[in-house]
Amino acid sequence: MLSVKGARQACGDNVDQDDASPISSGVQGLDYVLRGGYAKFRSHLIEGRPGSGKTTLGLQFLIKGAADGEKCLYITLSESKRELHSVAKRHGFSLDGIEILELVPPELSLDPSQLQTLVHSSDLELGETVQSALAEIERMKPDRVVFDSLSEIRLLSQGSLRYRRQVLALKSFFLLNNATVLLLDDLTAEHDDLNLHSISHGVIRMEQLAPIYGGERRRLRVIKMRGVQIRGGFHDFVIRPGGVMVFPRLVSSEHEMAEHGSPATGNDSIDTLVGGGLDRGTSTLLMGPSGVGKSTIACSYCHAALKRGEHVLVLLFDETKRIFLARASGLDMDLGPFADKGSLLLEQIDPAELSPGELSSRIQSAVDRSNARIVVIDSLTGYLNAMSEEQHLVLQMHEILTYLNQKGVVTILLLANHGLIGQMSATVDMTYLCDSVMLLRFFESGGRLRRAISVVKKRVGPHEDTIREFKISATGLSVGEPLEEFRGILTGVPTYEGKQGNLLQDKAS
Repeated sequence: MLSVKGARQACGDNVDQDDASPISSGVQGLDYVLRGGYAKFRSHLIEGRPGSGKTTLGLQFLIKGAADGEKCLYITLSESKRELHSVAKRHGFSLDGIEILELVPPELSLDPSQLQTLVHSSDLELGETVQSALAEIERMKPDRVVFDSLSEIRLLSQGSLRYRRQVLALKSFFLLNNATVLLLDDLTAEHDDLNLHSISHGVIRMEQLAPIYGGERRRLRVIKMRGVQIRGGFHDFVIRPGGVMVFPRLVSSEHEMAEHGSPATGNDSIDTLVGGGLDRGTSTLLMGPSGVGKSTIACSYCHAALKRGEHVLVLLFDETKRIFLARASGLDMDLGPFADKGSLLLEQIDPAELSPGELSSRIQSAVDRSNARIVVIDSLTGYLNAMSEEQHLVLQMHEILTYLNQKGVVTILLLANHGLIGQMSATVDMTYLCDSVMLLRFFESGGRLRRAISVVKKRVGPHEDTIREFKISATGLSVGEPLEEFRGILTGVPTYEGKQGNLLQDKAS
């Protein structure tokens, strides 16, 4: 076994001025979580169950190093060279410049030229297996190393004490040779082994969750990174062609304030209801039953903003892009040209496939890169289905709304009540998070179904406390004068007791 004491004494004379400085992980989003990347010349433990993405994460680490001109080595005890090249090919990776040392049985190799360099780990003592890897490291002097996986070392050790001592020796040897190392562990032991946490400079846990319906959800957590104030908590990630992509958890306090500007206007009558328009840096909740006109009101603000030359992001949970554009066009709001030139960003969201972290990342990207000034989430009911628990939705929406408010963005949230008529309730209470709340209801008068709108809350500035009728037609959205003869509007069963002449009349086609 390698002498740990000797390695520590030797490495004390080889301190680099960049010792433990951050180097890129090669994974989009992970460097942000780690505040720069992995620690240079240190060993990091990447742990997770089989299929969680450890191998892909390790390959991206080495590919980034090879692209920067560094020497890279992949030591594998669990996968063959052929399998690694297959994984790389599926992601579009090139492993040029990366040495692969495989400690697998020769009969598994399809490359006859490599037979004499292969070592069957199960036929050797633990010391011989490790020495095979160390000899290659001494010969090559790599800058980056991935060791896949520690599970084989655990099996050969046949005891936790010997296993810990051997991994500690490996760590010291890597430090002596100034290598930045990822140690992969697939947690195949009966219980999670925490022995390695104390001797590793950094520990990242990768998890794969299987919901009852929909695609798997993946997340990671940086358990430890010495000397670094990491961005804690769980961060969603995906594995797609191109590798691992991490979506850091949105923390609103880390983003700077932006100038807000003048209020956003849409329909003149609705602007009067809310006191002159929707203030920049505020959020507005449109509540009402399905079909009452929430999306139409949101469209009117989007259309007006697009005509002013602003960028708008619309997240669609409940309908397709085609239906959204067709419906808007039928209301005399042609949004197609704006979508074609990119000022209208339409995102059709599948709650069964998209993680909450990726969704917040898309919102942040639209604001930071495309300068979106209005964000519409249609609807929160669909967004709730993407979350595992209601409490998590409220916490994440708090961060998203605070971030958008700091950026001076007008946020419009749509929330459908349960039912169409009668007593109604919402799936989740978001009223206390939003700055303004518009209440939309159906009401009956003269044997006809009509719509009413009122503003029940506005934190910034005055607003009307009246109830107005509004109508949706081929010419768009029209709002009537304030109506006083209403009863029961807040109970969900409004009754109009006034004169029929005060209501909006049908316009001739």
